[in-house]
Amino acid sequence: MKHIICFFLCFLTLAAPAAYAEGTVETDAKAVLLMEADTGEVLYEENADERLPIASVTKIMTMLLIAEAVDGGKIKLDDMVPVSENAMSYGGSTMFLEAGEELSVSDMLKGIAVASANDGCVAMAEFLEGSETAFVEKMNEKASELGMENTSFMNTNGLDEDGHYSSARDVAVMSRELMTHPLIFDYTTIWTDTLRNGKFSLANTNKLIRFYNGANGLKTGSTSQALCCISAAAKRGDMQLIAVVLGAPTSAKRFSSAKALLDYGFANYKTEKVLDPAEELERAPVSRGVSPDVGVRAAESYTVLRKKSGGGEITTETVIDEPLRAPINEGDTVGRIIINDGETAVEKDAVAAENVMRKSFVEILTEFIAGFMARE
Repeated sequence: MKHIICFFLCFLTLAAPAAYAEGTVETDAKAVLLMEADTGEVLYEENADERLPIASVTKIMTMLLIAEAVDGGKIKLDDMVPVSENAMSYGGSTMFLEAGEELSVSDMLKGIAVASANDGCVAMAEFLEGSETAFVEKMNEKASELGMENTSFMNTNGLDEDGHYSSARDVAVMSRELMTHPLIFDYTTIWTDTLRNGKFSLANTNKLIRFYNGANGLKTGSTSQALCCISAAAKRGDMQLIAVVLGAPTSAKRFSSAKALLDYGFANYKTEKVLDPAEELERAPVSRGVSPDVGVRAAESYTVLRKKSGGGEITTETVIDEPLRAPINEGDTVGRIIINDGETAVEKDAVAAENVMRKSFVEILTEFIAGFMARE
């Protein structure tokens, strides 16, 4: 009966709606940070740059390198991954791999994302780079590339080790990068599943996946040094948030702190997509082209994060470089887009939406003669 009551109270803690006044978030952890994923803007932070052990939240970087390998065509999800004696030897959270066994990349990802499998991380490291040591080098190279200044990886899985650390800000940065690979949500949103034809059951260590509206990732972690950690992701409407909690004293406080951060973000902020590269903004005149004009679009999408409590109207103005002369290739910069929210102005490139070939000499001569004859 006690277990039922505790579970019910935990459910209420995770599921109960809350309204947070702007600027106030009650958390219980060594470091926290809340980021909006599309813009990368930080909405709330405490001790965000402190170097701390992060336990299995480390696996976000491991999954990022796997996702890059899949999306880059280096490996496929149905490739079979052999298990070495070394990979099998890892304890803690595991998927109970056996030396000589082979599982697909997809099943390995499932074990890592859902069950936090340490052995799966090592097997994938050896599969991709030949050894865990070589894979860890790639992890640190990627961290440097992303500007993660307070991060050092010593292993693939986050087991306590001297020199292995990160920060709440850096965890948010690598979480944001991982989410640029949509395939990862096929794994981080799993609540329960099985492996080995149903013989091995999996249950997600991230309880928010079931009990928090919009939760879609990413990774929990806990060790004696790191205490309880999480990078919690949730999306409602068009807004994707990342809540990082490091060094919470208990698992319950890890989840309640993440929930408090996410609630604060959804209660006080909204996103507004201002530019969409798929939409044509206008048509600009082109001289000497087979077409008299060219479609103009934004070079990239642009989203604005705004407080729900107000804000001025956002206006856009497209300024075309003149004169535009053919030939013009799709994607060529043809001007700029000025975005103004009443306080600040941002400029983004405007590009051609299609190719415009230059008229041939014969076509120009023919038009000239036709124009001349029309004046007679």
